[in-house]
Amino acid sequence: MNDIAWFKELSNKDVNIAGGKGASLGEMYNAGFPIPPGFCVTAGAYKKFLDRTGIWQKIASLLSNLNEEDTTKLQEVANEIQKIIVHTPMPNDIKQAILESYEALDVDEELMKNQQAMELIKSGKDLPLVAVRSSATAEDLPTASFAGQQATYLNIKGGQNVIIAVQKCWASLFTARAIYYRIKNKFDHEKVLISVVVQKMVNSDKSGVMFSVNPVTNNDKEIMIEAGWGLGEAVVSGAINPDQYIVDKDEEKIISVNVRKQDWMYTLDPNLNKTVKKDLPEEKKEARVLTDFEVLELAKLAKKSEEHYKKPQDMEFAIEKNKIYIVQSRPITTLKKQEEKVEVDKSELKDAKVLVKGISASPGVAQGKVKIVKSPEELGKVEKGDILVATMTNPDYVVAMEKSAAIVTDEGGSTSHAAIVGREMGLPVIVGTENATSVLQDNQEVTVDATSGVVYGGLIKIEDHSNVEEEMSNVDVSTVTEIKVIMDLPDYAEKAAATGADGVGLLRGEFINLGSKVHPSYLIKTGRKDEFINNLFENLVKIASAFKDKPVWYRTLDAPTDEFRQLEGGEDEPEEDNPMLGWRSIRRSLDDVELFKAEFEAIKKAHDAGYTNIGVMIPLVTHVEQVVKAKDILREVGLEPQEEIDFGIMVETPAAVQIIEDLCNVGIDFVSFGTNDLTQFTLALDRNSAKVQKWYDEMHPAVLKEIKHVIKVCRKFGVETSICGQAGSKPEMAEFLVKAGIDSISANPDAVKRIRQVVAKAEKKLLLSVARKDLEF
Repeated sequence: MNDIAWFKELSNKDVNIAGGKGASLGEMYNAGFPIPPGFCVTAGAYKKFLDRTGIWQKIASLLSNLNEEDTTKLQEVANEIQKIIVHTPMPNDIKQAILESYEALDVDEELMKNQQAMELIKSGKDLPLVAVRSSATAEDLPTASFAGQQATYLNIKGGQNVIIAVQKCWASLFTARAIYYRIKNKFDHEKVLISVVVQKMVNSDKSGVMFSVNPVTNNDKEIMIEAGWGLGEAVVSGAINPDQYIVDKDEEKIISVNVRKQDWMYTLDPNLNKTVKKDLPEEKKEARVLTDFEVLELAKLAKKSEEHYKKPQDMEFAIEKNKIYIVQSRPITTLKKQEEKVEVDKSELKDAKVLVKGISASPGVAQGKVKIVKSPEELGKVEKGDILVATMTNPDYVVAMEKSAAIVTDEGGSTSHAAIVGREMGLPVIVGTENATSVLQDNQEVTVDATSGVVYGGLIKIEDHSNVEEEMSNVDVSTVTEIKVIMDLPDYAEKAAATGADGVGLLRGEFINLGSKVHPSYLIKTGRKDEFINNLFENLVKIASAFKDKPVWYRTLDAPTDEFRQLEGGEDEPEEDNPMLGWRSIRRSLDDVELFKAEFEAIKKAHDAGYTNIGVMIPLVTHVEQVVKAKDILREVGLEPQEEIDFGIMVETPAAVQIIEDLCNVGIDFVSFGTNDLTQFTLALDRNSAKVQKWYDEMHPAVLKEIKHVIKVCRKFGVETSICGQAGSKPEMAEFLVKAGIDSISANPDAVKRIRQVVAKAEKKLLLSVARKDLEF
C-alpha cells in the first residue's frame, strides 16, 4: 500500500486505505461533486509508522487489562499513548511523501512539470492553507459512527506543520473517549487504523451541514440545511444556533426558513494563519445566512449525493466567494421513516367546533363516543373504542384506559397518571382541560387531536396512514449513554423490551402492588402476606425475563395516603392536607417495616429464581439514616446491598442534592433523578395542578444546576447516574444530560428510539466540540 493516495485515486471501496472520510471524499471527487482538492496519508502509512518505530508493543502493553471505567487511569494511559505517537520521529520516506504531496497540492499537472514554478512553491511562497483531518477505518461506516472522536486541524500552512498535524491526528486515535468507545463497542484497538485527509482549506464566508433526510422528523421527503457565518466548525460543534432551511425534496421548493441570531463566527486571521473567533458586524447578526439560490443549489447536491450512494447522507458544506464546496459526506447510520401520523383533515377544521382545549400529554388522533367517569364505580361503562373523560385518573382506571381510544382529563399535567400510562399504552392523551367533564356529554361523538391538545365536536374526517414505523436501515443507533425505559404495567413488558432499551430505569411498585384494590398492609395484617409477595414476585419475573441480562430497577412503594385510603382496608389512613409532602415513600416504609420487608422478600425470591438483574431503588430520600436503615432491612431478608443486588436511591428533593456526597459515602451503586418531584419541590408548585402548569419546567436553571452538581459528585465516587422522570423523554433534556455526563436516560417506551437518536447526535456534537482541545502538547 502506498503512503499517499490522491482523491482521484480513491472510491468508497477504499475505506481500508483512506478511512471512511477519505474514501467518501475520493468517491465524490470522482463523481464530479465540488470537492476541494486533497490527498490522504493512508492507513498503511500509519501502520508502517507503528511497525517501523516499534511503538505498538508499548501501546498494546498500556492498553492491556485497562479498566475503562477507571476514568483517572484511562486518561493517564490515553495521554501517555498520545505522547508516544506525537514524539516518535516519523520515518523519512513517509515524511518525504507527505511533504511532496503537500507542496504539489492545488498545482496544475502542467505546472508541476515547470521546475521554476515548483521551486517557487517550495521556497515557501504561495503554500496552501490546508485542513488536516483524521479518517479512521471504522469511522462513518453504516455499522458504527466514530465521527468526531479523532482530531481536525484547520488553516495549517507549511510542510513541517502538516507533518506535526498528521502525527497529532494519528495520536487522536487514542484519546480517552476513543479508547472508551472502542472497548464499549468491542472494537479491537489494533484493527482500527487511521488515515489522515489533507485538503485545501476553504476560507468560507458561510458554511454548515445538510441532511438528505430530515433528521428531526425522519421525513425522507424533506432536506434539512443548517448554516452559519464563517467556518463550519461553529455549526458542526453546536457552538451556535444556525439558520435552518427545509426543502421539499421532490418539488425542490423551500418549505420553511428559520433565521436565528448569530453573534460571532470562526474565521481565518490572515496575519496569524490560524482560526480565530470574531464578532459579527451588527447587520449580519440577525441576517439570513443563505440565499434562496444557495439553499436550492445545496438541496440539489444533497439529492445527488443520496442518489449516488443510494442511502441518506449527512454532509458538510462551505461557500467561499459564492462558490459551493462539499467538504464531507457520510451515511446517516440509522434512520427511521417518519411515523406517519393520523392527521385531522385541516380542510374541515374551519367548520369544526372546538369543545375543549388542554395540554398535549401523548400525541395522536382518535375519535369515538365520550364516556365520563367520575369515580372508579363508573369504569364499567367504558367500552372498546370510547373516549375516556375524567377529572383525573389513578391506578384503578388502567383497565378502562386499555379499552379507550383516547383519554381526556380536567386536571393534571404532562407527568400525571393519565399522561404517564397513556404514553406507555400509546394512546392519545389530553390533560389539564379544566372543564372536559362539564362541557362534554356521555355518548357524544368527538374527535380528539391530542397532538394539538384540542377536542372537536363530531367525527371529523381522518386520513389514516400506517402507524407502523418502517425501517430504513437494519442498523440500530449506538450510544455510549444507555437508554432505558420507564415501566408500570407488566403486561406491556415485551412491548417495552422490543424497543431495544438497555433495561428498565424505573419500575414503579404502585401499579403492581395496588392493582388488587386491597391495601398491602391490610393483606399482611390479615395473614395474607404470601399473597402480596407472590403477586409482586410473578410480576417482577414477567418484566425481568422480558429484559433478560439487562438491569431492572424496582422502586419501592411511593403512593401517598389519599391513594391508599381508597383501597380495601385503607379506612385508617390519615387525612393529610398535602399528601405529596406527607406520609409516603421511604418515610412510610421505615414506619411500616413489615410491608417494606415484604417487598424485599419478593425481590429475594426473584433473585433465588435466577432473576438477579433486578435492583432496588429507594424513593424520596432526604436523610442519610434512611438509606442506612433500608440497607439493614435488605440484609435481614438475605440480600447484601452492592454485593448481591444493585442498590440505589432516587434524587428527587433539594435535600438529597445538598447531601449527595454523604449519601455516596454511605454506599450506593446508583442514583436516579426523579425530575417530576425534583422540579415540583424545587419550584414549589403542584405538578398535578393545571393552573400552574405554565410554571412547571424541568429545564429551569435551578433544576439543571441540581442535576449537574449530583452528576459531578457521583462521578467522583464511581456512582452510576440516571434519570427516570418524564423529562428524560424530552430531546432538550436528553441533550443537556449527555453534556453533563449522565450514564443512562430512562424514557417512555414510545420515546426510546427518538431519544436514542437525540443522544447519539448529542454525543457526536460533544465529541466534535472537544476534539480541538484534546491534543495540545
